[in-house]
Amino acid sequence: MLEAKNMNITYDCVRALRGVSISLNRGEIVTLIGANGAGKTSVLRAITGLRRPDAGEIVFEGERIDHLAVEEIVKRGITMVPEGRHVFPLMTVKDNLLMGAFLNRRRAEVEESLERVFTRFPRLKERIGQTAGTMSGGEQQMLVIGRGLMARPKLLLLDEPSLGVAPIFVQEIARAIVQINREDEVGIILVEQNSRMALKISHRAYVMVTGRVALEGSSAELRDDERVQRAYLGGDVGEGHK
Repeated sequence: MLEAKNMNITYDCVRALRGVSISLNRGEIVTLIGANGAGKTSVLRAITGLRRPDAGEIVFEGERIDHLAVEEIVKRGITMVPEGRHVFPLMTVKDNLLMGAFLNRRRAEVEESLERVFTRFPRLKERIGQTAGTMSGGEQQMLVIGRGLMARPKLLLLDEPSLGVAPIFVQEIARAIVQINREDEVGIILVEQNSRMALKISHRAYVMVTGRVALEGSSAELRDDERVQRAYLGGDVGEGHK
């Protein structure tokens, strides 16, 4: 479905990515884990066109996309939910969600997308008329993921969906990610500071260190790897793995 090959990205003379290659097969959840500054978010920004690689190429469904504008990449079915729960605080839940469907003029499809979001996140339906700024952090995170789903993506990029979210909401978000992948047939690339959760719900994983891929394999294999256990699944899990 997606293949990124030998990507380099430089910010102000600092090499953020060094020959990074990742792939996503149809029907997969792939996770990127690693310490702060490892380059995970830079991979997502490259895929979405927010940062064009200095070298390398990105192919989505057989088409090279690394030269396309952001809006053209979105039209091809790639949606990113960035870190930070960027809601429109004075707008209602429903209006926030409808902002995600701005490219779709078909009312029936928009209504269908709304119902799909409410199926994944029932809390949002309960709060449909509530202003987004008055919701909890976990509810706002559900809202921004739901807004991403309103674009009817083929590929959803999630950047730190559990960051700063209460444990009860983390479980709900993790369950929803699996459902979006399996039932809505959406490919997912997940950047996640909660490495234990990410490796539990994903099919394959890449471990990134200082702008390069240090390890890759099935999530089950990496979960059992002593190096990964020592670095990412110990007592410090959940603090600073970005």
